[in-house]
Amino acid sequence: MRLQSLQLHNFRSYTQQSFAFSKNAAVLIGPNAIGKTNVVEAVTLLAIGKSFRAGRDEEMVHFGEDFGRVSADVDGQSLEIVLTRGQWQGKKVAKKRFLLSGVAKRRKDFIGRLKIVLFQPQDIDLVLGSPSRRRDYLDMVLSQIDSEYDRSLLSYQKGVRQRNKLLTAISEGRAKISQLEFWDRLLAKDGEIISQKRADYLDFLNRLAAQASFRHQLLGTNGNDDLLPEFSFAYKPNRISLQRLKNHQAAEVATGVTLVGPHRDDFTFMHQHDSEEPTALATYGSRGEQRMSVLALKLGELTFVKTKTQEEPVLLLDDIFSELDHPHQEIVLRIIGKQQTIMTTTDLKLFGKKMLADLQVIQL
Repeated sequence: MRLQSLQLHNFRSYTQQSFAFSKNAAVLIGPNAIGKTNVVEAVTLLAIGKSFRAGRDEEMVHFGEDFGRVSADVDGQSLEIVLTRGQWQGKKVAKKRFLLSGVAKRRKDFIGRLKIVLFQPQDIDLVLGSPSRRRDYLDMVLSQIDSEYDRSLLSYQKGVRQRNKLLTAISEGRAKISQLEFWDRLLAKDGEIISQKRADYLDFLNRLAAQASFRHQLLGTNGNDDLLPEFSFAYKPNRISLQRLKNHQAAEVATGVTLVGPHRDDFTFMHQHDSEEPTALATYGSRGEQRMSVLALKLGELTFVKTKTQEEPVLLLDDIFSELDHPHQEIVLRIIGKQQTIMTTTDLKLFGKKMLADLQVIQL
């Protein structure tokens, strides 16, 4: 897979900007707040159909403008997303349109044309962060490569919102409890698909992490095996079924909230200490071990996407080097060039002369 060019029009800080990616690895350099992350966000938008940081789509439209556009050439195919504030020349319009080679497409037929693996500073906190942060991570990985997961997730999320409204209406006497049956069946069906595919992904990572070849790929031929903890990912599914929904029905009506299902899932980074039982890295791991586990997670994600799609995803590294010490920077630098990579940084010194010769440097 090859991202050949990117065009931004009224997107974030850019009124008009084009980028042509001529080498396998490109680095965008510039001071903070110059717009480097905006470029990464634009590529991510084309891959998964949404921003990794905007609460609302219209936040991505350049201030004072009515619409914005992001487009790219990927393997000779044109991908384009048009963003609006919901109004155009006094008329109500869609806030987001997807176009493939100039032809309007439904979201589900657009997502996955460009595949990415995004590594950003916030990912370092996946170990210590909230369960919702880890769920968002799983959704981002799986939605762009599995259309059934993406469809089930959107249907499930909409179903939870509608069911919560119905629960409130029941508690206020405006609806009957029998009306829950439709939504219960929908959530049970979609929720089971979501849970199973999340479990399959984490199982893939666990099997990969147990392989010596994976450790050597991460650490290099002369790597110190002690640097990489023996880790695994413990899935903590919040199982959904018609019976569980029925069991929690009274509490859900009282609170107006759906209490069971994959919207309450979590997973834990685990660390194996010699022959002892695995322990949670969030509680017992050092900061270095936590960072290493996230690096391993990202390398595993790269392998997963390649394995499942038979395509090389574009690796996006957004100012990640500022969050890593030298040994961990070296691990990331070894990955660069094995697939198309787009990086952002404020300092080129960490790359060295030999690597810089192979990089396309884009000054912002």
